[in-house]
Amino acid sequence: MITTEENELLTRIGPGTRMGALMRRYWHPLTAAGEMAERWTLRVRVLGEDLVLYRDRSGALGLIGEFCPHRRASLAYGIPEQDGLRCPYHGWKFDAGGRCVDQPNEPETSAFKDKVATATYPVRELGGLLWGYLGPLPAPEIPRIDGFVVDEAIRLVGRAVVPCNWLQIMENSLDPVHAEWLHGHLGEFIRGDGPRASARRHARIRFKEFEYGIYKQRLLEGQSEDADDWTVGHPVLFPNILANGNASPVVKNYSYQIRVPMDDTNTLHFWYNAYLPAKGIEVPPHLLARPSFYDVPYRDERGDFTLEYTDSQDIMAWLTQGPIADRSLEKLGTTDVGIIAYRQMLLRELKKVEADQDPMCVIRDPARNTVIDLPFERDKIHKSDGFERGTRRSRASFSPIVEDLIAVFVQNPRDMVAS
Repeated sequence: MITTEENELLTRIGPGTRMGALMRRYWHPLTAAGEMAERWTLRVRVLGEDLVLYRDRSGALGLIGEFCPHRRASLAYGIPEQDGLRCPYHGWKFDAGGRCVDQPNEPETSAFKDKVATATYPVRELGGLLWGYLGPLPAPEIPRIDGFVVDEAIRLVGRAVVPCNWLQIMENSLDPVHAEWLHGHLGEFIRGDGPRASARRHARIRFKEFEYGIYKQRLLEGQSEDADDWTVGHPVLFPNILANGNASPVVKNYSYQIRVPMDDTNTLHFWYNAYLPAKGIEVPPHLLARPSFYDVPYRDERGDFTLEYTDSQDIMAWLTQGPIADRSLEKLGTTDVGIIAYRQMLLRELKKVEADQDPMCVIRDPARNTVIDLPFERDKIHKSDGFERGTRRSRASFSPIVEDLIAVFVQNPRDMVAS
């Protein structure tokens, strides 16, 4: 149990908050690059700030505060210029650095524009995602995690706005035992399809800190101690990414869940998959051109949680804790050791920031950032329960290219793991 004051510290991430200062030391994905190829502006909300991602007429991307400093009209409807964005209300123009460089109806001799500026932030592309950085400059590197930079992979990006605090989503990733019940026994009950591999009892769990976060490992009943689930496991990358891949003779799947705090009670959740086909499997060029971007639904037409696939089960558990879970009321057990370790890690890294030091997983040397190779399980028990034609048992089934994926990996479509 933690106190109400400690819970406030851990969950509040807006401007001026202590945890917000930590989260601003990291790059956060905003959208898939392909979405901006088809539009000029996009509203985004990150760490309690309303922003506009825009593309100017030179093709350069920018990230700017949404509201014009003049009369507070939205720049989401701005007019793109060759080198900036112009407010649609009175035509004030802002460059990539947030400086007002033109005020069309002010006197030509006026220096007023030199006194006006607005917030802007760096934007970069990696792995078909557009990332923004809201922290102090100079900005660090975006960690070049293996699945974001691997060549010749088919990439899918799922997205959902989850109306709860980011921390209860992240803590779920430090809780291996929930899979046994939420995805195992509940799945058996919902589908009525008999015993499930994910319902196997956890004999042991453990957590190992490493350079970029925490590896979580589990030993299930019936497994030998040389199983990948126990000797390798999969990592939670600090501060807000779950890496959870799998490999088969057909395909290597790099899988990530990225939790971007929009504000205290909303999280932009990305599911990112990079499927690397085995040698000899032909892939149509259009599947390699850019990531397939799709929305992940988790409620049915009546507004109820669907509960048919893993991610909707997770979201149900996150949301039913409330917009911000009240951790002062919880009763932690022995299986919650990973959650406790993660909370302690957050507080430890926050102290580094407050001592003017870089927290973990902040990389400034490009030579250390060519590729971050993350080992993961190759003989994994807790696999997604289907990539089957006509079903909704995997979030990837909502992708517009699901039929193409099945055609490419027709040898064994169940090896297409999307969890």
